[in-house]
Amino acid sequence: MSAPGGDWRRLDGRTVLVTAMVLAGFAFGAGLPVLLGLAGGMPLGKALGWVLAGAALLVGAGTGADLVRWQRTRYRIGSERAELHTGLVLVKRRSLARERIRSVDLTANVLLRVLGLVKVRIGTGEHAAGGESTLELDAVSRAEGERLRLELLARTTSREAAAHPDGALAVLDPAWIRYAPVSFVAPLLGGAAAGAVMQVSEWFGAQAEVIEWVGDRFRDTPLVWIIVTLAAAALVAGVVGAVGLWIEMWWNYRLEREPGGTLRVRRGLFTSRSISIEERRLRGVDLVEPLGVRLFGAARVDAVATGLVKDQQDKHADINVLLPAVPRALADEVAAQVLRESASPTREAVLTPHPRAARGRRLRWALGAVLLPSALLALLGALLTPVLLWIAAACAAVGVPVAVLLALDAYRALGHGIAGDYLVTRSGTVRRSTVALQRTGVIGWTARRSLFQRRAGLITLTATTAAGAGGYGVHDAAEGEGLTFASEAVPGLLEPFLERD
Repeated sequence: MSAPGGDWRRLDGRTVLVTAMVLAGFAFGAGLPVLLGLAGGMPLGKALGWVLAGAALLVGAGTGADLVRWQRTRYRIGSERAELHTGLVLVKRRSLARERIRSVDLTANVLLRVLGLVKVRIGTGEHAAGGESTLELDAVSRAEGERLRLELLARTTSREAAAHPDGALAVLDPAWIRYAPVSFVAPLLGGAAAGAVMQVSEWFGAQAEVIEWVGDRFRDTPLVWIIVTLAAAALVAGVVGAVGLWIEMWWNYRLEREPGGTLRVRRGLFTSRSISIEERRLRGVDLVEPLGVRLFGAARVDAVATGLVKDQQDKHADINVLLPAVPRALADEVAAQVLRESASPTREAVLTPHPRAARGRRLRWALGAVLLPSALLALLGALLTPVLLWIAAACAAVGVPVAVLLALDAYRALGHGIAGDYLVTRSGTVRRSTVALQRTGVIGWTARRSLFQRRAGLITLTATTAAGAGGYGVHDAAEGEGLTFASEAVPGLLEPFLERD
């Protein structure tokens, strides 16, 4: 129930303690190198005194400011609105109509979890500048956060929802971690690790020594093997980082359907997250298969839903992910349960392949992406140094076969079809996406034909929707087939704009 009479409430007082602890940790981390620097020009005791005084000033001032924030922050949940007032001189007042509230997400880092606190983010799912569509309570007790989530998302259970059981749809299987090393995160983290080593060594004035040490290790090694060895070391570091990141993000994962028709995703090792999506906002699912993961027969499931707004205050870039990378069969099964279907449209739909002209377009794009830079390098090599000629030849020799394979794979991925209440479209190679979108969720069609598409008899159609990415495309379909598909998928929407003979 709401607070009696809609009484104003304060945030949990322990949030001030969290601020003090964070500032103390920052002061220690920054104070240690400062102490070492000062100790070189003055007695150690005097240097320590200056550092401790600065640290005390920082912690005291920051904690005092947060104490004022805590004292001046109030919130209440009334029968019609959720309100938040905060500020000393410039008082900010925010108010959300309860019937417009679409999400109540809970997050807690390590310190908050130790103290039994959570940060609550209440949102309407609307696009508004300055975070006007959200209220953030930083922080309240875990029990209070759960109470707010249940109260604000309470909905009457429909007959259709009652026909499907609530409870867990998917829980963590530690075997899923095997897909972490084959994600694109691994090489990115490997490169970041190598860059971090060079950056930190530069801060301490030891970059030359690091380079010299590496050079000594490979003094009699050919250049090619040096590059291969360093790349392998960076990749190993990236794999370790990717596994660690996966554990932090997905440990304790659980996807469940709650009474009243709410999907809830809980996950996180050190920072726990709880994300809720109302099923009435769900318009479909997106089965995503990044290249590395797809080679091992896996996919993840994203929600296509309205109101999943990302703004500057939103720390969850993956707020729409319902299921991490898992075996493809399991991904289809969970997608079916999420949609309350006996079988997932992403698996059952018979997709219409696209004409060969679409394959030619992808081959030209892929070859152009490789040969144009190679030609530029060759031109520079002819003008500057023959080394660039060898680099251009190597890029072309390696890049052309890879580009052709990816282009052919991208062509094979193209497809569209209808499965019951859903239209299904598939595309992509580096990131293959199979979207099942409710036909009733399509609010418009955008048809696009470039000069080259017109000559090849192709058309790109985009189904416009208020959910997810806002539009999902059927790329390079045969003109007649594409228009027929759009007309059959959402009858009456496209016909008024078609030219008639």
